[in-house]
Amino acid sequence: MNGSLPSLETLKDQARRLRAGLDTDGMPVAHSKSLELLARQYGYKDWNTLHAAAGNRPPTAPVAPGDTVRGTYLGQRFEAEVIGVAQRSAPGLYRVTLHFDEPVDVVTFDSFSAFRQRVSCTIDRAGKTVEKTSDGRPHLELDIRER
Repeated sequence: MNGSLPSLETLKDQARRLRAGLDTDGMPVAHSKSLELLARQYGYKDWNTLHAAAGNRPPTAPVAPGDTVRGTYLGQRFEAEVIGVAQRSAPGLYRVTLHFDEPVDVVTFDSFSAFRQRVSCTIDRAGKTVEKTSDGRPHLELDIRER
């Protein structure tokens, strides 16, 4: 059952939605009760057991090799294929290599251009780099949905 469990964040969100839905239907429950009900839906005896099962698996990267992704790189829109993903030693960070469909100009000067078609960078679970440009934006931001 462990392989099919969503992330802890997703499980907690499901419990919040369950609680809100029950409240709307006139059956209010405490948040702890919604966590216990959710655990039983997944076949676990209680929330602690479900939490341990979901938390004891390696986190999955937000993208996988072969995925097509969109986003911005140094402020430029792109569409790319993910050609490599590796988990970093720091939790929640992943080294990704992208091959852009169209080369991206990484220079903002009018009189000079430098195009890149393949980049490697480290992203977090949200698909953003820790490194930022001088205006505070991440170097790379992927438009991703949770896996």
